[in-house]
Amino acid sequence: MWAWMWGVAGALGGVALGAGVAGAAADPAPEADLVFHGTAVMNGDQVEVRLTPRDNGPAAVPDATVRLRWSVDLADAQQLPARCAREDARTVVCGTGALDVKGAGRQLDVPVRLKEKPSQVTVEIGTVWGGGAVDKDHTNDALNVLVLDTGDAYAF
Repeated sequence: MWAWMWGVAGALGGVALGAGVAGAAADPAPEADLVFHGTAVMNGDQVEVRLTPRDNGPAAVPDATVRLRWSVDLADAQQLPARCAREDARTVVCGTGALDVKGAGRQLDVPVRLKEKPSQVTVEIGTVWGGGAVDKDHTNDALNVLVLDTGDAYAF
């Protein structure tokens, strides 16, 4: 009798496990194409990046995170926007908020102070997290922007 009970329990357990696996595979991650456009301006030890996130679809994104990494160290004290946080000596991450399909998100203004006053700086801009969406086109979501200490706005 015990053998029969274990056999039935094993069979039922296999059915439950099989149903759980099938349910998980039925929900593929949504696909979205995140891009960033904006400008960067450098004056002495000050750099201001203004960027607007955009979702080219096909799915909306509930929130995303963009990383801005400078080629030089940032000053220790920073006045970052509420949606941004310091990741390390050269890096800031910012939340974009929700992004509608084919729509532009809220502009992010990210001013930083550099530890020194170089004549130029490179800013790497890229998606860290896409709100659970899969971005299959990485040709437009990672940028390197060279910014010279001229006070001119460099567009990306």
